[in-house]
Amino acid sequence: MTDRITHWIDGKPCEGVSDRSGDVFDPATGRVRAKVAFAAQDDVDAAVAAASRALPGWRGTSLAGRTRVLFAFRELLSARRHELAKIVTSEHGKVESDAAGEIARAIENVEYACGAAQLLKGGFSENASTGVDVYSISQPLGVVGVISPFNFPAMVPLWFVPNALACGNTVVLKPSEKDPSAAVFIAELFAEAGLPDGVLNVLHGDKVAVDGLLEHRDVKAISFVGSTPIAKYVYETGTRHGKRVQALGGAKNHMVVLPDADLDLAADAAVSAGFGSAGERCMAVSVVVAVDPVGDELVAKIAERIKRLRVGDGMRPTSEMGPLVTAAHHERVESYVGAGVDAGARLVVDGRGVEVDGEDGGFWLGPTLFDHVTPEMSIYTDEIFGPVLAVARADGYDAALELINGNPYGNGTAIFTNDGRAARRFQNEVEVGMVGVNVPIPVPVGYYSFGGWKDSLFGDSHAYGPEGFHFFTRTKVVTSRWPDPSQGGVNLGFPRNS
Repeated sequence: MTDRITHWIDGKPCEGVSDRSGDVFDPATGRVRAKVAFAAQDDVDAAVAAASRALPGWRGTSLAGRTRVLFAFRELLSARRHELAKIVTSEHGKVESDAAGEIARAIENVEYACGAAQLLKGGFSENASTGVDVYSISQPLGVVGVISPFNFPAMVPLWFVPNALACGNTVVLKPSEKDPSAAVFIAELFAEAGLPDGVLNVLHGDKVAVDGLLEHRDVKAISFVGSTPIAKYVYETGTRHGKRVQALGGAKNHMVVLPDADLDLAADAAVSAGFGSAGERCMAVSVVVAVDPVGDELVAKIAERIKRLRVGDGMRPTSEMGPLVTAAHHERVESYVGAGVDAGARLVVDGRGVEVDGEDGGFWLGPTLFDHVTPEMSIYTDEIFGPVLAVARADGYDAALELINGNPYGNGTAIFTNDGRAARRFQNEVEVGMVGVNVPIPVPVGYYSFGGWKDSLFGDSHAYGPEGFHFFTRTKVVTSRWPDPSQGGVNLGFPRNS
């Protein structure tokens, strides 16, 4: 009998009123492992109503009370991290070590949110004018929506939910319908940690659920991570309905390798960053820019390492790379391999038909490497979101920089070099939001904020860290005077400081 994954509304599982559902696959076998309920508008309304009812109580909970729940959740998450990693692997397909790393980074964000008492301190100016004090306070927005992607079903929700809760908001989380179980597990842990009913709700589904949150008048803000076209849609629709929106989009991340770089280190980094999680990362390296004359040697070193990678079922300890998440996504990614060949790129390693340690029905595509990729090819212009690594050639630093800055995306980038002057120039001149120096995946630690530039971000706020707390609060400035009874009298002039 196929399992059924239901919504989590007002502190308990909820079937909802819709009879629509979607298939959740085991990517390593291709078999359906569960059915997930798809929300109707009435279900969206129920989830938002539960969050609205819970808002006054949670908003009124002291900072000490909120952080007490977050600390308890952090302990539960840490204790059961391996259980959550298995859930992620079973539905997404990434190997367990990668899933465990995802949970570890999520815990960093929870720990940051535990510092809410310090992070929500306002400013105070005593006697700004005679007898007048001025101070600022940060207050929650209200009910907020979080729409998270399939590639990090545990980490991305925990980029947003802990900060939103720490700030006193209530949350409706809409995870990807491709791998929804991690979100329900997280909600259950929060309930066990003492979070009151209705403060965190999980709503499953497709565009009906997304549009329902974007258009609902009681939802005050939306946090989103996904592809650029959908991020742009979320931003435009949400803001049109009066919401604060942060929408993180797609990427085409370049890794520049200068001639003075350690090529073995660079090759290790390119393979790790290009094929971890089967390339299904918005921070994956998808283009290596080899600066003359190192291209041929670098490509050879990358190819040598690719051929040793073990592709298989993510549940098996020997596997280093798992399958893609669904059959449709596999078909899309694989089509780019043929497109690259047709466009004239040199196919150095072909991941089609790869031998795997897993069942034939899985959504398998092995690591794939192209060389001599040029900017007009679709394997360069498009976010493939799979294990396809492109090598482009540049005749110098300036040409490499021009290639990156001319790209519409600006999420992450890296430079590999032993020249500190070149690295410093690169970090200042490159038009990208997150930069690595000899670090291929420069995802910030929890106390800095995550986000790109250009078509990789819509909205003014990056995710988590200081900007996360800023996003989930609004500032109120209070001007206060306790007058001496002997003072008084009407004065119609503009108030002046004195």
